[in-house]
Amino acid sequence: MSKEPKTQNKEPNTQISNKTFTIPNILSFIRIILITPFVVLFLDKDYVASVIVIAISGITDFVDGYIARRFHQESELGKILDPLADKLTLIAVGVCLIFIEPFVLPMMIILVIKDLMMLIGGSYIVRNGVIPPKSKWYGKVGTFMFYITVGVIILFEIIGYQNQLISLILLGVTSAMMIFSLVMYARMFLQINAQIKEREEKKAVTAQVTNDQ
Repeated sequence: MSKEPKTQNKEPNTQISNKTFTIPNILSFIRIILITPFVVLFLDKDYVASVIVIAISGITDFVDGYIARRFHQESELGKILDPLADKLTLIAVGVCLIFIEPFVLPMMIILVIKDLMMLIGGSYIVRNGVIPPKSKWYGKVGTFMFYITVGVIILFEIIGYQNQLISLILLGVTSAMMIFSLVMYARMFLQINAQIKEREEKKAVTAQVTNDQ
């Protein structure tokens, strides 16, 4: 028998705060703000400085996740703000990369489709009172591979080295990992959706029995 989805009211050990100005949320805001200087520096072909900005963004991403878990500062806003900052940063990096390597476009299309579908699915889950599942290893691996690919391509541009074979291999592997991640998250969504429907059916039966009494 499938289990009832975990809602916020039934997870005493996963209490979510309504606070806005927590340290993790502030760091997520900073990550969103850093997108602008990254884009400006990248389009100005100051690749070293743009990489430094992205590195700072990555550090704040790690720190805000650690603080949220370690000091129990997870919040309703943070559940939305943290993945939003991640996705906006990924898209900004990918779009900028197209300017120096146009063949990055197919990977970016896959990334946008994946993130859009996850955003829609995540919003549906939240509206039904279910705590969104944490990122899985395949999602983290996909993101890590994306940044490795971006880093290598930018490094090639900085040192003036051209090797499209290596770039294409990295892009192909990263795109495949993103597709795999999307399929796995889609399976998870279908399982949660089935649990939501089962819960609603139980509520309807209970309400019907109550009305009949």
